Amino acid sequence: MERSLSMELVRVTEAAALASGRWMGRGCKNEADEAATSAMRDVFDTVPMKGTVVIGEGEMDEAPMLYIGEKLGTGYGPRVDVAVDPLEGTNIVASGGWNALAVLAIADHGNLLHAPDMYMDKIAVGPEAVGLIDIDASIEDNVKAVARAKGKDLEDIVATILQRDRHAETIAELRRLGVRIKLIQDGDVAGAINTAFDHTGVDILFGSGGAPEGVIAAVALKCLGGEIQGRLLPQHEEELSRCVRMGIDPDRVLRMSDLVRGDDAIFAATGVTDGELLRGVQFKGTYGETHSLVMRAKSGTVRFIDGRHSLKKKPNLVIK
Repeated sequence: MERSLSMELVRVTEAAALASGRWMGRGCKNEADEAATSAMRDVFDTVPMKGTVVIGEGEMDEAPMLYIGEKLGTGYGPRVDVAVDPLEGTNIVASGGWNALAVLAIADHGNLLHAPDMYMDKIAVGPEAVGLIDIDASIEDNVKAVARAKGKDLEDIVATILQRDRHAETIAELRRLGVRIKLIQDGDVAGAINTAFDHTGVDILFGSGGAPEGVIAAVALKCLGGEIQGRLLPQHEEELSRCVRMGIDPDRVLRMSDLVRGDDAIFAATGVTDGELLRGVQFKGTYGETHSLVMRAKSGTVRFIDGRHSLKKKPNLVIK
């Protein structure tokens, strides 16, 4: 892949964040998602690549734009797989909460798992604990392994997990162990990424969330030297049949090499609302401010980018 794609992809997430940021706290999650999706699609049209959406807003008959199989880019440049979540945290934006992101990931063609839209059990850590976690091990064994790797007492470890009824037993076990917990309402992509940055205060992610988001998080953690493991959790016969049709054994542990193959991938994200890792969009008269993260696995480069965007000169968020 061309290294210049990194900056091109940030333009895509910036546009999605600016468009959806207008809807913060207004109780309109669908409108926010549609705004992010439309803006992201417009800017993708200007990116020099031959992209195919492998993780998107749904199948062609379910999503008007950024559907699975859609072609993106100018049609010139590297051939890549694209995973997108124009607004990771629609409910977060609707309520004005924390950690909503516009995110995307790309890898060379054929290198991203085409994850079915279902739940995935996940465990994720940053670089210090790579190779020391096991999704089949007990919660106690995993948090003790992370504590040893990071030189922390068990009560200093912070685990993050979606606040859902299905996680009640996991939360109870973490509390029994004395582990501190950061419950999140939505947005487990941000939760997984946060494990790789010390300043977020998060050491490990547990729990089930969307499988497509697991692939996007895997690209981010590949760039950061972290690790995520997952296992699909089909909820009914139709989802089980879909796993079979896709050639994915739902009982198999999906590791980093299963979720994203090869030695190169790019991840980009822009904050929509404030979070531990990225600041949210700010509107100030005729311009908007964004805070973004872009990373490339092959080089190991991690960039935080502050953007100031003239809404007068670029009212549609794109100049072709």
